Amino acid sequence: MSVREVLTFPNPVNDYAARTTAGLVVVLAIIAVAVNEPIVYGLLALGFALRVASGPTLSPFGQLSVKFIVPKIVRKEKLVPGPPKRFAQAIGLVVSGVAFVLSLFGFGLAAQLATGILIAAATLESVFGFCLGCTIFGFLQREGIIPESVCEACNNISLRNPAAV
Repeated sequence: MSVREVLTFPNPVNDYAARTTAGLVVVLAIIAVAVNEPIVYGLLALGFALRVASGPTLSPFGQLSVKFIVPKIVRKEKLVPGPPKRFAQAIGLVVSGVAFVLSLFGFGLAAQLATGILIAAATLESVFGFCLGCTIFGFLQREGIIPESVCEACNNISLRNPAAV
């Protein structure tokens, strides 16, 4: 497998795998807030960085979701476009990265508050299937900030996988 293949975000994405991964993020984020140590915030940020770079390929949470939890427990598939999910992971990377840096500089309460934002967003995704980052992606695409070519399936329902509708 080449580096290019490894560093490719999947498109489409199984929404149930994304939701499961978000649930695992909630657990780690709650631990980060409770422990309030830079190493845990760093692990949270690293997970987002790995998912931005390669989807589930390099991410332990992604692998757990895709290879075990969804096929063996959830056993459902709903395909959705990948680019909005990658955008959502990038937002998670920024927020968790900010929490990590704040924690490194001794601003534990600020790191906890930033992580609270992640907990809220990941809970919405995991429990309700509402992807806040995907919603922001759609808004930015409608406003022309993100070109339509980034996610043609997001704008053209005929390009979507029938299982996703």
